[in-house]
Amino acid sequence: MIDYKKAMLEALEVAESATASGDVPVGAVVFSADGQLVGVGHNLRERDCDPTAHAEIIAMREAALKAGTWRLDNHTLVVTLEPCAMCAGAIAQSRMKTLVFGAWDEKAGAVGSVWDILRDPRALHQVEVISGIMEAECAELLTTFFKQQR
Repeated sequence: MIDYKKAMLEALEVAESATASGDVPVGAVVFSADGQLVGVGHNLRERDCDPTAHAEIIAMREAALKAGTWRLDNHTLVVTLEPCAMCAGAIAQSRMKTLVFGAWDEKAGAVGSVWDILRDPRALHQVEVISGIMEAECAELLTTFFKQQR
């Protein structure tokens, strides 16, 4: 069983790495069915000039390479911010079992805030969603980053 608070602490630590390249501090970690950390990612859009270089995508790519398959069923993704539509789609496509996230994204969130891609009854794959884990800490990291940008 994954300790979601401990996993979110890992994701927060990873998120802070993104600020070195001017990227928004979002961090993601993926755990296998047996609780092993198999994927880590933080935003790299600015550094890599890549619109798809979101934390979730990077962490899922690493996990898929380690698993030797794109199917991440029985895996858990823990991310500091509610995923966007692109990432929610990738989570569904990967057949991820569980998504855990911290802060809500009221502008672009696609797991309950603006859209709810993962729990749409028409979706081909249903993902268990657990929200609000260390929500205040995750939101504070983002708030501080954007205050410094202004």
